[in-house]
Amino acid sequence: MTSSLSENDTTGPEAKAGRKEWIALGVLLLPVLLVSMDLTVLYFAIPAISEDLRPSGSEQLWMIDVYGFVLSGVLLTMGALGDRIGRRRLLLIGAVVFGGGSLLAAYASNPEMVITARALQGIGGATLMPSTLALIRNLFRDQTQRRTAVAVWSTGMAAGAALGPVVSGALLTGFWWGSVFLINVPVMLLLLVAAPFLLPEFKDAAAGKFDLISAALSLAVVLPVIYGFKKIAVDGFAVTHVVAIAVGLAIVPLFLRRQRTSSDPMIDLSLFRNRAFGASVTVNMLACFTLVGYSLFSTQYMQSVLGMSALKSALWTIPGTLAVGAVVPVATVLVRTVKPAHIIGAGFTIATLALLLLTQVPAEDGLVLILIGIIALAVGLTPVLTLVTELVVGQVPPERAGTASALLQTGQELGGALGVAVLGSIGAAVYRNSSALDAPAGVPADALEAARETIGGALAAAGRLSGDASAGLVEAARAAFTTEVHAASIAGAVVMAGAAVFALIGLRSVQTDNQRAAELAAQAAPAAHKAGHPGAGTA
Repeated sequence: MTSSLSENDTTGPEAKAGRKEWIALGVLLLPVLLVSMDLTVLYFAIPAISEDLRPSGSEQLWMIDVYGFVLSGVLLTMGALGDRIGRRRLLLIGAVVFGGGSLLAAYASNPEMVITARALQGIGGATLMPSTLALIRNLFRDQTQRRTAVAVWSTGMAAGAALGPVVSGALLTGFWWGSVFLINVPVMLLLLVAAPFLLPEFKDAAAGKFDLISAALSLAVVLPVIYGFKKIAVDGFAVTHVVAIAVGLAIVPLFLRRQRTSSDPMIDLSLFRNRAFGASVTVNMLACFTLVGYSLFSTQYMQSVLGMSALKSALWTIPGTLAVGAVVPVATVLVRTVKPAHIIGAGFTIATLALLLLTQVPAEDGLVLILIGIIALAVGLTPVLTLVTELVVGQVPPERAGTASALLQTGQELGGALGVAVLGSIGAAVYRNSSALDAPAGVPADALEAARETIGGALAAAGRLSGDASAGLVEAARAAFTTEVHAASIAGAVVMAGAAVFALIGLRSVQTDNQRAAELAAQAAPAAHKAGHPGAGTA
């Protein structure tokens, strides 16, 4: 079954949500917080896991990466499955899988068990995230209420990612490393108990059969592309990484052809006939490109240049989360009278200015400037993500909300991976060629060669030296990395400036809430008049 949508979802006035729906939103926040927390929760746990289980370097990388890799790969599949079997049912299945994976990870006795458990968590997360957003679309039919609910959902995601390192750091001060996983289990049990009472079931009764061929093709597209970009971000360009991306992209035409010809497609391509839908998905990717891609530099700057511990740098991100929590509701109020295109364009402009400010970050004592910059970046882009999320889920028919949510979140993952890879590659090239690393006094050639790879390598090499040579190499590496931050800031600012122009053009047809309400009232008036005069026009 396929379905189309109007330019602004003019389906008529919808009933207001009541107390039960808002309580249900609180329940839906539980998996949102945990799934986003688990993207960053290993920041502190990995040293303790490594000391206990002795993984190889490759196994350690897979422990960190497999969760996000699997989650992004199966989002589309799970979103389409939820539309068919029911969003609440899929949510409950996801809670069992995520909780089971967390329990397995907490008591893992070898690296392979940790990797397997993290993969299970990724599958569970991929069922939970599109289900939560699709259920919000079903629970909140009124656009103003839905936008508020999506704002709460977006804030929960941002808070979870920011709190992951803080929570893991706090737990590890008093408990063993498995506690960072075990904390998920009681929350998932609470979700399993509360969801059946608070969340009604929603599914597309006319969705047809689940298309296994489309599911396989979607995995063949997404997994190699995400893998390639993630590996480029970590290891740099290599033939195998580029080939993986090329293989995934080569399968895209086959996937699209299947969607056009299948009687039960996974993605309704007619959704993209609405220019605002396609533009919203693209804007979402561009925002994640910079927001995720640049976080690599801000975190490394605070730890490697300013010398902060991971926990201290994580704590300094809390003011940004609070600022985001304050500004997102403002955006949801402004959109009643200001076109979304203008608010989103302004958000990208703020992000552009924030990145230009970050080109002035010094190699010493730059804490205040880096905090102002990254907070302004988050304040500019998080409302963009919130409004775009509502635009996507609000403009699709309710029965297609699961697939649309998964498509949006897959775009987020792809945009983030692409941002890390592109900005990381630009920054690495600038770092390696920085004149600051040309000839620090007294530094031997082998140490200098290691220092040119990464700032982590430079600091490790400096630790093996002594006196002025060590101090000189540290100073040179920090200066080189600061130029890397400046280069990434300039590249990000160019992307954000382009995104602002794209949003103003691509989303210009989307109305304000008040304009849409007036249009709906005007459409309803003739029908009401006719209903009140049944004999009109029959004489």
